[in-house]
Amino acid sequence: MLDLKIIRNNPQLIKDVIKKRNLKLDLDSFLKLDKEKLILKQELDELRQLRNNVSKEIPLLQDKEKQDKVLEMRKVWEQIKDLENNYRKIIKTWQEIYWKIPNLLDNTAAIGDSEEGNMVEDTFLKPTEFDFKPKPHYEIWKQKWWIDIEKGSEVSGSRFWYIKWDLVMLQFALINYAFSKLIEYWFNPILPPVLVKKQAMFWTGFFPADEDWIYCVNPGEDDLYLVWTAEVPVTSYHSNEILKLDEPIKYIGYSNCFRREAGSAWKDTKWILRWHQFDKVEMVVFCKQSQSKEMHNLMIDVEENIWQWLKIPYQKINICSWDLWNPAMKKYDLEAWMPWQNKYREVTSCSNIWEYQSRRLWIRYKDGNWKTKYVHTLNWTIIALWRCIIAIMENYQTKDWNIIIPKVLRSYMWNKKEI
Repeated sequence: MLDLKIIRNNPQLIKDVIKKRNLKLDLDSFLKLDKEKLILKQELDELRQLRNNVSKEIPLLQDKEKQDKVLEMRKVWEQIKDLENNYRKIIKTWQEIYWKIPNLLDNTAAIGDSEEGNMVEDTFLKPTEFDFKPKPHYEIWKQKWWIDIEKGSEVSGSRFWYIKWDLVMLQFALINYAFSKLIEYWFNPILPPVLVKKQAMFWTGFFPADEDWIYCVNPGEDDLYLVWTAEVPVTSYHSNEILKLDEPIKYIGYSNCFRREAGSAWKDTKWILRWHQFDKVEMVVFCKQSQSKEMHNLMIDVEENIWQWLKIPYQKINICSWDLWNPAMKKYDLEAWMPWQNKYREVTSCSNIWEYQSRRLWIRYKDGNWKTKYVHTLNWTIIALWRCIIAIMENYQTKDWNIIIPKVLRSYMWNKKEI
């Protein structure tokens, strides 16, 4: 969440951010509500103080004077009760709006009012060319019997599948490859839970904006939620802590992820780009406020190196304000070349969140003057595994329906060259 002082002292800045992000938020209504809340809180504090003071006096009074004070305090009690009811209503509405107010924008973030505003800052390799007509990945896996959608639908419902044989080993090769490379950069491996409490979704900024997309398990009983990114449990790991940040704390995590897709999102079903269950390797960083821009650049460099070692053509995108999710100040995506679709598709993303999450999570550190500050958090999807596998299948395919294994992955697949 954003610092309230910034919202109150510079509302025009926030209005500009809301406009650039193309959000429908009435900041004036929030500010009016905020003033009402502050006035009501002051009235409540004064009445409570009066009640406490008189409560100490009453035992010392005599007869009628004592009775009069008791009657007077009953009226005060009623006033407090009414004000508390009003305060709770205002707080509920106030919080609903406050949770939705987005982060500020980095001064180097691309600004745009549609996806067209996303800026291509760099490219790697030219789009793959073939001396035969390339096949879509879904025809290859059908030919190889690598994925069974029919059985997945029979057992779990539509938009689930079984992954089999060599494709399973390719997925684990990618996981091992990503972990091996990130550990070289002193990232600590972590396997988080994939079920979290509702508060973790709020803390990390996914609720209330994305609540419709998240699976809730046993509502009314356990009230747990399936994550769509390891960012939620890994970032929540240090909630309510004061961290020692001599060096940034860096994690690399792997998790199954879940998302309820709907509507036009399903146009990509055929290409297994958007399904209910998927897997990701992700990185989360906690650092001092002065280090977050440097860490963001480092993470992008590492991300690009990993994809360059895979030798898959990609373009690096500075995501524009219209396309940024609320917590991110700035985000880079890598989009890999998909030959059959004849276009680039998102395969990774890397965001600088600033202190937007740490304020909710209450994650702090002491600076050089022992002043307590909120940490800055960053997160990065290094490899969205199925999108990466699609990119490999389409860019490394052969005329005879095989897939050449990228050289950096062969040591994780018994030195096989093709599958």
